[in-house]
Amino acid sequence: MNNFTYTIPTKIHFGKNRLGKLAELKESGTKVLLVYGGGSIKKSGLYDAAVSVLKENGLEITELSGVEPNPRIESVRKGVSLCKENSIDMVLAIGGGSTIDCAKIVAAGAKYDGDPWDLVLRGSLIKEALPIYSVLTLSATGSEMDCFAVISDLEKNEKWGTGAEALKPKMSIMDPQYTYTVSKKQTSAGTADIMSHTFENYFTNVKGAGLQGHMCEAVLKTCIKYAPIALENPEDYDARANLMWCGSLAINGLLSYGAEVTWCVHPMEHELSAFYDITHGEGLAILTPVWMQYVIEKDPSKIPQIAEYGRNIWDIRQEDDKKAAEEAVRKTADFFFETLNIPSTLREVGITEKNHFEVMAEKAAKGCAGSFMTLEKEDIIEIFNRAF
Repeated sequence: MNNFTYTIPTKIHFGKNRLGKLAELKESGTKVLLVYGGGSIKKSGLYDAAVSVLKENGLEITELSGVEPNPRIESVRKGVSLCKENSIDMVLAIGGGSTIDCAKIVAAGAKYDGDPWDLVLRGSLIKEALPIYSVLTLSATGSEMDCFAVISDLEKNEKWGTGAEALKPKMSIMDPQYTYTVSKKQTSAGTADIMSHTFENYFTNVKGAGLQGHMCEAVLKTCIKYAPIALENPEDYDARANLMWCGSLAINGLLSYGAEVTWCVHPMEHELSAFYDITHGEGLAILTPVWMQYVIEKDPSKIPQIAEYGRNIWDIRQEDDKKAAEEAVRKTADFFFETLNIPSTLREVGITEKNHFEVMAEKAAKGCAGSFMTLEKEDIIEIFNRAF
C-alpha cells in the first residue's frame, strides 16, 4: 500500500429535508452566486425553497443559470465575470455533477487573474477558490465531495479534468428525495458513472491494498442491487439513498488513498464527449466491457484480478482464471446494456463515423500512462473501433 495523506474536508448533510442547512453559507459572507442548469430545479420547487432559505438568512443572490450537461468554458467565464462584478463571497451549485464542476472552476477563476481555461489545463495553478457549497440532485459524478472538475471547450473539441484541494466543497446537502424525478436514462448513466469511478480505483497495480479493493466491491455490489430498484420505483428512498452515497464514496478519495493508479477509461470517454457531446455515463458503459476484454487479450498478467472481480462481484464459480475473467466481462455488459438499458455501441448514441478516432486516441493516450494497463494510441483506436 502507498503512503497517503487522508483529507476529506467537506461537511455532508445527508438525508431528508436538510435544505435549512443552507443557513451555514452565512459563515462565508453575504453574497452568493447561485449556479444551476436547465431549470428542472424550478419545476421541482427546489429553486424556490432554496432561495427562500438564502433570503431568510440575509444572503444576496446573483444567478448563473443554463449550465450544460458537459459544462462549457463559456459558462465558467460568465460565472467568473459575475463573481468579480458583484464581489461574490461564495458559490452555491444546485444540480448534478456538471453544475457543481462549473461552480468549482468559477470559484477558482474568481481568485485568478487570467483565463479560467488555464485552470482546466493546469490544476497546479489553482491556489485558492471562493468557498464552494452544493445541493446535489443527481447521483453520479461525486463532485459534491471531491477535488475534481471536468470542463469542455467544444470549439476545440477538448474536455479536460482538473483538480486541486481548493476545489473541495466546504459543505454539501445530499437529500435523496431530490433525485426522485431523475429520468431512467440519467439514473442508468449515473450508475454507470459511479461504477466506472469504482472500477478505475479497483483495478490497481498497487500491491497490498486489500481493504481498498473490498470497499470498491461493496460500492459495486450496492450499485448492482439498488439501481434496478430505483429504475422500477423512482421514489424508493433507500435505493436512491444508497446510490447517492455510493456516488460520493466512489471518488472522494476513500477508495483510492494508498492504492492510486492513473485512470484510463475516463480519458477515453472524455474524448468521445469532447467530439460528440454524448452522455458521459453512457460512454463509460459502452467502453468499459470493451476495455476489460482488451486487457484480458493483451496482458495475461491482469487476468487474475479481473477473474477475482468476477468471483467477488458476480459470484462466478469458474476455476479457470481466463474463463472467469471473460464471464465477468459478459456479466458487466449484461448489467449495463440489459438491466440498465444503456446503449451498447457508439453507433447507438449517435456516433456514425470514425473520422476523429485517431486524434482522439492520441490525446487520450497522454492521460493513460501508468494506468492498470498502459494504453498507447493504437490500443485506444482499437478499443474505439470495437465499441463502434
